[in-house]
Amino acid sequence: MGKDKLPIISLKNQENLIDGVVLHQLKINLDPRGTLVEALKADWADVYDPEKLPFAMQYFSITRPNIARDEDLWHVHKFQTDRFVAISGDMVVAIFDPRSGSKTYGVLNLFPMGQTFGEDNQFLLLIPPDTYHGFLTIGAEEVVLENFPTKLYNLSDEGRIPHSEAQVKLKDGTPFSWNLIRQNFK
Repeated sequence: MGKDKLPIISLKNQENLIDGVVLHQLKINLDPRGTLVEALKADWADVYDPEKLPFAMQYFSITRPNIARDEDLWHVHKFQTDRFVAISGDMVVAIFDPRSGSKTYGVLNLFPMGQTFGEDNQFLLLIPPDTYHGFLTIGAEEVVLENFPTKLYNLSDEGRIPHSEAQVKLKDGTPFSWNLIRQNFK
C-alpha cells in the first residue's frame, strides 16, 4: 500500500477532517540566533477558550525512534481535550472517530508532524474528547511532544482501547496498525 492511499491530513489538505479536530498553524520565528516557536496563545480562539477549551497543565514527553506509545492500544479521554505540538523529531498522530452521533463517525485521520515535513506540518493539533488517538515516532530522532491538555491528569479519564477491539480500518478495509505507518514513512 502506498502513502497516497493513507488518510493523511495537513494544513493544506484537510479533506474529511474528523469533527472537532483543529490544526492551528504555528508561528515560527527564525533569525540568526535560532528559532522561537509560539506553541499556544490565549488569542488563538480555535484552540483556546477559557470556558470551552481552558488551559489546565503542560507537559512534554520524549519518545525514542520508531516507537508507538502503546503499540496495540488507542488512547481515549471522556472529558479532556489534548493539544499536541511536535517540538523536535518527526511523528505521525492517528485519530479515529468512534462517536456514533458524529458527522465523521468511522473516519481515520493521520497527521504527519515535525520539522522535516515543512511548514505544512508545523501546527498545534487539537484532539477532541471521545476520539481514539495515538502516535508513532518516525525517522532516526527522538520526538519531543508537548501537550497542553484542558484538564489536569485524572486516571479515571485515561482510557485504553485495544486495536483488536476498536477494529479501525482504512477506506479499503485494511486494518490500521503502526506497522502500516512504519512501512509508509521511512
